[in-house]
Amino acid sequence: MTATQSIRRVVVNTAEDIRVEQIETPTPAAGEVLVRSTVVGICGSDIHAAHGRHPFMSLPFWPGHEVIGVVEEAGADAPQELVGKRVVIEPNLACGECTPCMQGRYNICATLDVFGCQTPGGMADRFTIAADRVVPLPDDLSDEEAALIEPLATPVHAVRRAAALNGGSLEGKRVAVFGAGPIGLFVTIAALHAGAETVVVADLLESKRARAERLGASGSFDSSAEDAAAQAEAAAGGKVDVVFDCVSRESTVRLAIQILEKGGSLMTVGVPDGPTVVDLQLIQDHEIALLGNLMYVREDVDLAIELLRTRRLPMDELVTSVFDIENAQQAFDASNDPEQVKVLITVGDRA
Repeated sequence: MTATQSIRRVVVNTAEDIRVEQIETPTPAAGEVLVRSTVVGICGSDIHAAHGRHPFMSLPFWPGHEVIGVVEEAGADAPQELVGKRVVIEPNLACGECTPCMQGRYNICATLDVFGCQTPGGMADRFTIAADRVVPLPDDLSDEEAALIEPLATPVHAVRRAAALNGGSLEGKRVAVFGAGPIGLFVTIAALHAGAETVVVADLLESKRARAERLGASGSFDSSAEDAAAQAEAAAGGKVDVVFDCVSRESTVRLAIQILEKGGSLMTVGVPDGPTVVDLQLIQDHEIALLGNLMYVREDVDLAIELLRTRRLPMDELVTSVFDIENAQQAFDASNDPEQVKVLITVGDRA
């Protein structure tokens, strides 16, 4: 029992004011577990929120939804066999009673909160969370590898939904991914894993496009160029069947509609900064499926774990910086650099 100890926890007041505060060690309530954090990833949503640009997060907030840790204690009614297990957190906090939840789509729960976004998260020495939100890890994944499960699960979910619109598979499909940040790169990997014949990636920066190609993209193009549509079709070998928009701006939506085959699919993965004008005439006339994508469900977590276990993800390309929790400000500052992919914060001893 550690209830009398104090712990460190990161609080984000603004992008320039990120601190490590001391709080009392939490005690797990009924149905909860106490987890000792080892590695926590910084998400793009954390950066947007720190700058006041996230539509569903407000300042201050206590980050940490990409969390790996070890269960130290189980409260009443929580499975005692979880104690001692290394786990990844599934941060969707759903009601379990609304229509989407009853359909198994708890990622779009009517009252969804996200651990580390709307509630205090796991960028701390220890934290409590409902026992059904922890997923035991296989022994053959290191903590650093496992820290990619949560950010990979959203792209896996997006790819799985797009495949469902294409007969259940991306086999033989031409795909474009807009944005070569962490999510765009993970979408690229997931789409290739799902059998896409061609994946081309758009980004403003040549260095990020080059990284996408090193990770398996068959081509890339500058989405800001006047002839971006022509570049995209040249790289893909024609119009594409699916666009995954990990930028989600009006300009990328417009470009996506230009390069999609009639009957194609546009999957919105990135969080838009605000309302976006869409050419509904072409959406209608070309029978384009326009879909939103929010987080994931347990099936996607399991698929992300299995993809990581294939060892197809080069960690040196994806984990670009690691900081100690005491240097949380520097870690967030580094995450603002577009050349960074995944920045991790280490908290305690890790596997």
